[in-house]
Amino acid sequence: MTNKLAEIYEEYNRYIYHLCLKLTRSPQEAEDLMQEVWVKVVRNEEQVSQVEHVKAWLTTITMNTFRDRYRKNVRRSKYVLHQPETLDVPILDLVPNNEISTEEQIEKVAVTKIVQEKMKQLDAIYQKTLWYFYVDQYSLAEISALMKVSIGTVKSRLFRAKARLKEILLSDDAVVDVVLTA
Repeated sequence: MTNKLAEIYEEYNRYIYHLCLKLTRSPQEAEDLMQEVWVKVVRNEEQVSQVEHVKAWLTTITMNTFRDRYRKNVRRSKYVLHQPETLDVPILDLVPNNEISTEEQIEKVAVTKIVQEKMKQLDAIYQKTLWYFYVDQYSLAEISALMKVSIGTVKSRLFRAKARLKEILLSDDAVVDVVLTA
């Protein structure tokens, strides 16, 4: 760890911990989250020198890390319900059947193709931003680094791209019924 990172850690460590505590409402989870945040900061050490507002940058990393953990926990809890260990029901009965029907699979593929075709009508910058966020599932910070723009610019592009894509989809009468029912 460089001197610059050590200085940042000393200056913002308490702030990040209190932010994590506010988000998680648990000291143990706050410490885990804070550790993940600092690991990301160390991994992105080369970006530190380019950051103008370190506190805002750290806040963004913290918020995105918290959101990622939350989404991961929601996905995980979707498959196994949190039940007491003394439950008389076998654990396999608690696992929902997430298989979708053949009809739903065909419909999903059709909608995906339609959306991908309509995405081609967007400007390249909007296509790329949507692709990174929804398909590659990059965080806003990662997209910002890839595209060499601020996180605010990424957010604006996502907002505009979604709005424009919605316009394009709704302007095609043949597509409206398919997309609205999906």
